[in-house]
Amino acid sequence: MTGAEQRPPQLPVIAPELPSGTPVHLLSPVVLAYVGDAVFEVYVRQRLVAGLTRKPHELHRAATRYVSAAAQARLLARWQPLLTEEEADIAKRGRNAKSGQPPKNADPGDYRHATGLECLVGYLYYRGERERLERLIGLAFEDETRQEPI
Repeated sequence: MTGAEQRPPQLPVIAPELPSGTPVHLLSPVVLAYVGDAVFEVYVRQRLVAGLTRKPHELHRAATRYVSAAAQARLLARWQPLLTEEEADIAKRGRNAKSGQPPKNADPGDYRHATGLECLVGYLYYRGERERLERLIGLAFEDETRQEPI
């Protein structure tokens, strides 16, 4: 046997890990948004890297078109008609959560909606709903005039 054949099956590099005995729906919306922010950023960065080869500063500039509060607020508005009742409730919990002051360059309303999007992303991530998450996030990269049911 070679070394590769002796290794155990690979787990995802980033796998959801909850506090022991805590169901996802009991996590604070701010905690879900905290993780959802990172998950959303990774998806965006991977998508950009998989596209055209760019210099790091170009990648950063391109990423800001997707991860800004205004862009996330617009994306959540696009998601709204596609969300299940449960998903809409999670996004609403995130939007209404007290998550601190918005950055100086962000509109407070956009910031709250972006927090709702991040909360939903964190929720879907912790539930292991990767396909659903990828379909929703993929809408950020599609022409806004074309919207397919997902």
